[in-house]
Amino acid sequence: MTTLTFLRPELRTVLAVVLVAVATLAVSLVALCYGDGWSAPGRVIAGLRGDGPLAGRVLEWRLPRVTAAVVFGLALGLAGALFQNLTRNPLGAPDVIGLDQGAYTGVLLVLTVAGGAHFAAAADNGGGFALGLAGAALAGGLLAAGIVALLAMGSGYTGYRLIVIGIAVNAVLTAINSWLILRADLEVAMAAASWSAGNLNGTDWSDLVVPGAGLALLGAGAAGLARPLHQLALGDDVAVTTGIRLGRLRLLIATVGVGCTAIVAATAGPIVFVALMAPQIGRRLAGTAGVALLPSALTGALLLATADLLAQVVAPVQLPVGVVTGAIGGVYLLWLLFKEVQR
Repeated sequence: MTTLTFLRPELRTVLAVVLVAVATLAVSLVALCYGDGWSAPGRVIAGLRGDGPLAGRVLEWRLPRVTAAVVFGLALGLAGALFQNLTRNPLGAPDVIGLDQGAYTGVLLVLTVAGGAHFAAAADNGGGFALGLAGAALAGGLLAAGIVALLAMGSGYTGYRLIVIGIAVNAVLTAINSWLILRADLEVAMAAASWSAGNLNGTDWSDLVVPGAGLALLGAGAAGLARPLHQLALGDDVAVTTGIRLGRLRLLIATVGVGCTAIVAATAGPIVFVALMAPQIGRRLAGTAGVALLPSALTGALLLATADLLAQVVAPVQLPVGVVTGAIGGVYLLWLLFKEVQR
């Protein structure tokens, strides 16, 4: 009975989900109106229906980028929620504990060691999602997660210990990535350095087919984890008594979270801080006791869609969206650390 009551959606949570979804659609419409110049919303909506002179521009150029921002934001928000549930700490995000850097290391190894001229060209011109890069990113992210988990569980698992070790692993991987870029050929180094900022410029539909399918599968897997996550939030002892196998559940959470992060990193580069901010903002909006998956994912979509729109309008030239999320996320991280110190 207690569990059923806990699972019942409350009115505030439903309202928050609806409002964030509507806000995301509104920001997406504004982004569709903004390209090489401002277009009236009515003409853009007609273009979405395939009518009018803007149809080709909207459907082939602007819509893929906006779709990428929303889908990748959903994935990052979901990954952040999974890891913050796993660590039970608001600092437990993939980009803080080294998983983004691990995925980036995998990509750099493909580019620099495994004859990456073909992949470098694909990354440089923004076209074509390369399965090799996705696999390398996933392998790198999983390897980083495995290293962090092994070190963190050396004397018993705690979320705080995992985060501290993750920050150390993140620093080591950042140094390795810098060394790999310095050792690479100029063309590969330039492509890799540009990619590392996190960028949605030039995204087209062909870039989204494989990532979209992969993220849809991971999203379905995350939905299947929602109930065990609720039980885990009640504490390890309660979760075990209700039939949860903690080791298996934690492995599944980490795998789905790393998968979401790695696919985004392989397609658009590591986009930082969205996975850190979205779960806590979503939790506060929804008024939930723990980090709920759906509000976190939708908040991630709203954050990344807004950041990508700002990346197009705040400077004379288009900025990588990772620059905007990094600037906003840095302020958020300082605030979060300040709050944690005050506890």
